[in-house]
Amino acid sequence: MAIKRYTADADTTITNAYKANLSTRGVSGNMGQSDILEVFSIYAQANTSSSELERILIKFPVTGSGADYISYDRAQNNIPASGSVSFYLRMFNARHSQTVPKDFNLVVSAVSRSWAEGLGLDMEEYSDEDVANWKSANISASVEDDGTWTTQGGDYLVDASSSFTASFDTGFEDMELNITPLVEQWINSSGNVLGSKTNYGVGVRLSSSLEEGTSSYYTKKFFARGSQFFFKRPYIEARWDSSTKDNRGSFYYSSSLAPAADNLNTIYLYNYVRGQLKNIPDIGTGSILVSIYSGSSNNSAPSGSKLTLSAGGGVVSAADTNVTGGYVSTGLYSASFSFTGSTSLTRVFDVWHSSSTEYFTGTINPASLTQVWPGQAFNPNQQYISKITNLKTSYSNQNTTARLRLYTRKKDWNPNIYSVASLVAPIDLVEDAYYKVFRADDGLDVISYGTGSDNNTRLSYDTSGSYFDLDMSLLEADYTYAIKFIYYLNSQYTEQPEQFNFRVENV
Repeated sequence: MAIKRYTADADTTITNAYKANLSTRGVSGNMGQSDILEVFSIYAQANTSSSELERILIKFPVTGSGADYISYDRAQNNIPASGSVSFYLRMFNARHSQTVPKDFNLVVSAVSRSWAEGLGLDMEEYSDEDVANWKSANISASVEDDGTWTTQGGDYLVDASSSFTASFDTGFEDMELNITPLVEQWINSSGNVLGSKTNYGVGVRLSSSLEEGTSSYYTKKFFARGSQFFFKRPYIEARWDSSTKDNRGSFYYSSSLAPAADNLNTIYLYNYVRGQLKNIPDIGTGSILVSIYSGSSNNSAPSGSKLTLSAGGGVVSAADTNVTGGYVSTGLYSASFSFTGSTSLTRVFDVWHSSSTEYFTGTINPASLTQVWPGQAFNPNQQYISKITNLKTSYSNQNTTARLRLYTRKKDWNPNIYSVASLVAPIDLVEDAYYKVFRADDGLDVISYGTGSDNNTRLSYDTSGSYFDLDMSLLEADYTYAIKFIYYLNSQYTEQPEQFNFRVENV
């Protein structure tokens, strides 16, 4: 599971716009309970030089106890350490019947003091007077802090790690903005090098040049946290690459025909205790050693001395007999190395150990990397048959994470009679496969293909094929959803034709 979403827990719109009489400004108006958030700039409406502005304040559950808070998930290792995860601010365009600006920038900056959401609704006459508003952030009992903004319209931090810019061409776009440096400062957990900031949320406003200019930008609207549309509410989305590529079932001898990176094989140790992944007590989050042995006469157990290995991966120098592996996550350890042993070996054994203590012995069946010559049969546009083998018809959205298994084989597989009688269908691994989830009724993408720098929807694989974890709490109940896959083959992405439907229930 490489996606977590944290829906806003407070939002409002503040303004200094004129009321309908064009003489009184709505600076005390509050819109904290509206299901819409709005940003605009209106020039020369009341007179030839008048300026009217509207801005958004929005806050997210960062620090607190429970799975709804980012800091809690970091402490529980539900999201990776600083530097291994990205945080995106997601806000969704709300279509309306008024004019829409185009070719503009919105600035998203950390708010530097606390503010109250308020109970206002009126976004036309600004008749609901409450805080926060254009003049006041909140009502404070402190004599030193009377609740007013230092600068009307909000107090913001504008340093590079606190302020970000989103561009809009047509004005109808959603906002998807990487604000990782700011979120890491809010969390201020181990590994963060930027220091700390108190979470007062962010303000969203037109860039200074547009707010102070002589053109109007009216009006950009987003859905608020109170919207009836589940997937349109604003949230911070954590994304990271959680895929594990276990080459135990696709292990190759080194070849001079392959680049060094392609000659490396990565294998994993899964330390399950009573059905749960647990750290090895003597190893914890430290390093672990792996040695490779040839087999006994019947290839049933390791035999003889440790095999020497080539430098690369976890092997420090040529002819070493140990691979240094490392901690991946709770109960999961990996080791990478290239293997140049005799190709007459059809099976080798990997022994995981620390000094004289052996923890696990596995088996590997190496294969040879072969070159395809011009005369050989080769399909550069290989097609695959894909199937989720364990998909249920329905799932609960109450703290349910499903591990879904994807079976893939080449479409042109043509077994003979003996193969059909004696073998199960082969698994042809697709090493770079990604999933997306969309609502079946209207095609709305609720989890898009994560093929960018974060690779957050890339599938893992092991000896049983590919798999991924899907957090059903991300999905609104009482709807049918569909999963599709895209494969990265021959330097291009190809969407697969199969579609797999399931329903989510609130049970």
